[in-house]
Amino acid sequence: MTEEALPLWIEAIVAALLLLSAALALGAAWGLVRLKNFFQRMHPPALVFVGASWCVTFASLIFFSAQSRGPQLHVWIIIILLSITVPVSTVLLSRAALFRGRHARHHDLPPALHPKTPPGTADRT
Repeated sequence: MTEEALPLWIEAIVAALLLLSAALALGAAWGLVRLKNFFQRMHPPALVFVGASWCVTFASLIFFSAQSRGPQLHVWIIIILLSITVPVSTVLLSRAALFRGRHARHHDLPPALHPKTPPGTADRT
């Protein structure tokens, strides 16, 4: 299989998308270093990861579609799976951190929405 050079404008678009993805990842890393606690630190990577992965997906889609001269849609599987798993894992990590913090009696955490009361002590109105 002979490799033909892609047009310069396609290479420029792919390069710009990959550089944008790298800049977003750098911003997420900076947020990890600068923010104070776990709950603040989990937002930049979660939000930026989805944006950066969209940039890489579009770059892959454009590159492989131009290289084979037809649409290559198998790349969409990656972004679909990432767009589902990143928010779910973020929620699970935050719930685990809340659980551990409440059991350690940290006072800077918000109270539970429905505090558990022992049976028989609830108001009977």
